[in-house]
Amino acid sequence: MMQEDEEELQRMLEDLRTEHRDLDIIIQQLTDAVPVDFLRLQRLKKRKLFLKDSISKIESMLLPDIIA
Repeated sequence: MMQEDEEELQRMLEDLRTEHRDLDIIIQQLTDAVPVDFLRLQRLKKRKLFLKDSISKIESMLLPDIIA
């Protein structure tokens, strides 16, 4: 993998992690609010799960291949 590609993936990874953390805060605030907006909460949780999957994919792309 080229250095520029790896740096771009690192930037993307950091952005995704930041958004994932931000969603944690928003979801917590929504669950504390009355009344609870369950539709919005469900959408945010789906987005958070998508981000988690994307983070995992990028992390695996950044790991060097191990020949066994």
